[in-house]
Amino acid sequence: MISTPLDILKTYWGYESFKPSQELAIESALEGNDTCVFLPTGGGKSICFQVPALVETGICIVISPLVALMQDQVENLKSKGIKAQLLKSGMPYREVDQKLDNCIYGNYKFLYLSPERLQQDLVQERIRKMNVNFIAVDEAHCISQWGHDFRPAYSQIQLLRDLHPKVPVIALTATATIQVKKDIAKELELDQPIIVEESFQRSNISFLTEFSNDKVNDLFDLLQNSKPSSIVYVRNRSACMELSDFLNKKGLKSTFFHGGITQAEKQNRLTSWLSEKHHIMIATNAFGMGIDKANVRQVVHYHLPESMESYYQEAGRAGRDGIPSKAIILYNESDKQRLNNQFVKTIPTFEAVQIVYKAIMSYFRIAYGEGENKSFDFNFHDFCSRYKLHTILTYNTLNLLDRLSIISLDKSFQKKTKLKFQVSSEQLIRFIDNHTQYALLVRTLLRTYGGVFEQELSINIHLLKKKTGFNDKKIYSQLEALEKQGLLTAEFIKQDLSITLIPPREDKYTLNPLRKYIVQYQENKLQKAKTVLKYIEESTMCLQSFILEYFGEENFSVCGMCSNCLNDKIKAINEPASKYYKKVEGQILKLLAQSDSNSKEIIQKSDFPKEAVLKTLQILLEKNKIQLTLRNTYTLIL
Repeated sequence: MISTPLDILKTYWGYESFKPSQELAIESALEGNDTCVFLPTGGGKSICFQVPALVETGICIVISPLVALMQDQVENLKSKGIKAQLLKSGMPYREVDQKLDNCIYGNYKFLYLSPERLQQDLVQERIRKMNVNFIAVDEAHCISQWGHDFRPAYSQIQLLRDLHPKVPVIALTATATIQVKKDIAKELELDQPIIVEESFQRSNISFLTEFSNDKVNDLFDLLQNSKPSSIVYVRNRSACMELSDFLNKKGLKSTFFHGGITQAEKQNRLTSWLSEKHHIMIATNAFGMGIDKANVRQVVHYHLPESMESYYQEAGRAGRDGIPSKAIILYNESDKQRLNNQFVKTIPTFEAVQIVYKAIMSYFRIAYGEGENKSFDFNFHDFCSRYKLHTILTYNTLNLLDRLSIISLDKSFQKKTKLKFQVSSEQLIRFIDNHTQYALLVRTLLRTYGGVFEQELSINIHLLKKKTGFNDKKIYSQLEALEKQGLLTAEFIKQDLSITLIPPREDKYTLNPLRKYIVQYQENKLQKAKTVLKYIEESTMCLQSFILEYFGEENFSVCGMCSNCLNDKIKAINEPASKYYKKVEGQILKLLAQSDSNSKEIIQKSDFPKEAVLKTLQILLEKNKIQLTLRNTYTLIL
């Protein structure tokens, strides 16, 4: 019989020993203590509550705001033969009721749910009847207004303490400042919690910031030796596809990942990258949660991150095997402006939230007092076009409404198809007798959808794929061909989003109580963006020290391998900085006197390190000694 934590670790995870911090957290939980676990990305936080939950009888309640991460953990547990349930938004009452009954009577070990689900009377009533052994609060920074993803619903988690006052709470997060750590203990009403934390220092990662006037080619240079694996983070979907296409044309094996591709595509692309068929993953921040690949050598931020918390989490996906790795931010002056235009100016104000909320009610024709728990497919671009709304600001507002539990936003890609046959069954049979390539699809449609001659019906493409063995492309091309022949009419509807309205429509009574949270959210986001700009503009302080200081650590030493430490080494080895850069400046001016050149050409011809050349080019631009041409080359100002 499995009884000890180490037995469980070996049996289910295949590891021979715990990390020291994991062992401390598990011991604390099993002793009945409330426990705060602050471990950096890749520190193995989930084991800290999953192992003690398997040691003790009963079920562990896991609160998390991230549906994708909950799904990932539940699937991983199931693959190990461990019984786990997940309550997702949009589930019908009967299914929720059944799953909760299973947790009471079915010997389940884990119940994952969002903090919003916890507010439901049915959920609270059934949890009261469960034999709960632990309460785990994942992404616990969300409980703090000073956290990077604050959610008011997290402040209601203490309801679980009322339902099960003697059950230990395990709060976990990878990114928490001193203020956030204090808020976690206070808001969760933790009783003298044991603190388990590791330094945020990653001694094997070089944190680098690199000014670039030719980011695409500089990215190519960085990735030429990208094996075994690299990640490039960008801010939008189009950049994902464009950069991946550019790198592939240059002979580098790249794929991309963003929220607008299907679940099947996401899995295929992830598998291709994990197996190193493609070494480079170009991705938005939709990629990364739950991804555990040890040998990522580089994480490059092609666009500026929105906060130090998100940057540290994403950069921390490099070098989890302990081997030297790099976390690089490529930036130029336009990136600073882009951060202001695409991020700072699109942080929702209370007025913006009011406008978008009222537009949603109008779009779905929701009467006052109605709409509670109703779900709708949502054509985002049609919505913005109809109400003349700024797309980025509107999308950010929808995400904020989701965090505030006004709506539940499902970002899973859908492509729905509606069709109806326009000819008789006899005519259709004659057609496929003469065009046998369509026979399998048509016969499958006729067997599956009986009323398709009488009325327009929604067709399940996934079911057709399963029955025919065809892929998406083949099914859609055959349906389009049949439509051109006049045999059927088809409507192909692409949906990127679906929305579930949580409370009924009450306009100002729905939003006014949340005004202070929205104002705080705006101020918090602005401050975090300013800190990112301060980080990339920092020229003297060790960059790893900057990060550690931000997260409230003390008594740290310089890393010796970040951009600023390397610059200090260059200056120390040579001579005083002013004389050193005077030499770099002189050589650049001499090269440009011969011919206009881009930064790559100057670096190749120069006797000085790349960082020194790029820094000096920036100084010369500021001094108006050189300027950029339309061909993105530098030229002397005479």
